[in-house]
Amino acid sequence: MMENAIYSVISPESCAAIMWRDSTKKELAAQALRITAADLAEFGCIDDIVPEPKGGAHTDHEAAAGLLDAALLKHFNELTKMSPKELVASRYNKFRNMAQFLRAE
Repeated sequence: MMENAIYSVISPESCAAIMWRDSTKKELAAQALRITAADLAEFGCIDDIVPEPKGGAHTDHEAAAGLLDAALLKHFNELTKMSPKELVASRYNKFRNMAQFLRAE
């Protein structure tokens, strides 16, 4: 996942409207949703955080593409070392464990 990307099945505004009946609480919802690359890495939902050029990927497409290419090649090379059976088991376990976490407050 690119370092400045976010991923969520619902926008923070929509979440806030549903949870608090107030879409202006979008910042609170975004924090609760934990939608950043760092959050998703912590939960094991993504394999890696791909760095972006200074200022973000949109400021230098060529550099961003090069960084993404390097990350994809790294992971592809790791995956090609696994047998098909290991690969399927690994992916199954990864997706089976998503959203299976506890957070102490």
